[in-house]
Amino acid sequence: MSDRRGMTLIELMIVMAIVSILAAAVFPLSRMTMTRAKELELRRDLRVVRAAIDKYKDLYDQGRIGQKVGGNGYPSSMEVLVEGFPSDSEPGKKIRLLRRIPKDPMTERGEWGMRSHNDSPESTTWGGEDIFDVYSKSDETALDGTKYSEW
Repeated sequence: MSDRRGMTLIELMIVMAIVSILAAAVFPLSRMTMTRAKELELRRDLRVVRAAIDKYKDLYDQGRIGQKVGGNGYPSSMEVLVEGFPSDSEPGKKIRLLRRIPKDPMTERGEWGMRSHNDSPESTTWGGEDIFDVYSKSDETALDGTKYSEW
């Protein structure tokens, strides 16, 4: 029997059991890694959009954007931040604060929850006057135990 080649059924079953155990241990870790990556992307996207809104407000307060009667200095839509708006201090120049509206990585859609300056901080509906804040529309819970919509 010294010229016997190959593996027996028992050996194959043992190898399959070991591979299954390793796969079962790796799957939750890879899933958590993907969730962490999405959370980092969400934090970054929220930071970028909120920074653009704050920059718009600063430009409005400095008088570099046409001030509207009764306006409070926040953009009327997110598209304004992408398409740009004319600068009052530099005629003929358009100011763009975002290259594109990022997609919400948690819902994987281009929709964000928005609050206007007159909405309450807990509001889940947008008043429509302006954009004071953005948040994720996801109802899921983050790894730290908070809701993504509260970020």
